[in-house]
Amino acid sequence: MPTALITGASGGIGAAFAVELAKRQHNLILVARSEAKMQQLAAQLQQEFKVLVEIIVQDLTAPGATTAVFDAVVQKGWTVDLLVNNAGFGDYGAFADRPLAKQVEIIQLNIVALVELSHLFLSGMRERRSGSIINVASIAAFQPMPYLSIYAATKAFVLSFSEALWAENKDLGIRVLAVCAGPTESDFFTAAEFPPGLASSSGQKLVSADEVVRDALKALDKKQSNVVTGGFLNKIIVNMPRFMPRQLLVNSVAKLFMSKG
Repeated sequence: MPTALITGASGGIGAAFAVELAKRQHNLILVARSEAKMQQLAAQLQQEFKVLVEIIVQDLTAPGATTAVFDAVVQKGWTVDLLVNNAGFGDYGAFADRPLAKQVEIIQLNIVALVELSHLFLSGMRERRSGSIINVASIAAFQPMPYLSIYAATKAFVLSFSEALWAENKDLGIRVLAVCAGPTESDFFTAAEFPPGLASSSGQKLVSADEVVRDALKALDKKQSNVVTGGFLNKIIVNMPRFMPRQLLVNSVAKLFMSKG
């Protein structure tokens, strides 16, 4: 039975990955800060799908966090067949107005922890000539986003990094996928401190985390390098930078995301 390690597994897309992979008879290693939520999810999945679920309580922005996770996996004798780098967050507002420490923390979680975990677990996959990595990016990866500047920039990194890893490892039997999700039902907008009503001002419908996960796993099965989830509108959005002058595009995004309050 294969084993999947999922970061940010206590809710949203991470928890949806846990449920869907348990259905597919994967043992699970769940990583997040919230022990209570993970314990509840682990108990549910073990009872319903008869899989093994282990939890690692870890803040991935802490110094040495990724090494601690990797060492825990090694000490338990687990082999990670699928790594899902899902943990991440954003912060709404003009960059100069937001706390610098929080911006650095976003980079630490969205980029540094993802890179470190990918490197730590990819070595074993290359030795076995098998394995998969799913990195959760965003449709924000395809263009600059005023008022979400650091978040969008980190997701652009995730997309570029993931596609490069896909090319480097596809001939070794290793699949790498960047999941570029659009607005999804989760606590993202609350955690990012979006102004009330702004998250839905674009008229885009929030898709379920379950739908994102199903689309991601279909793309992984097809050995794609990336997938844009959430329907046709999101595919239009990610292709707009190809046809619009960049200044016009960024100005349009700025107007869309500027707080009216």
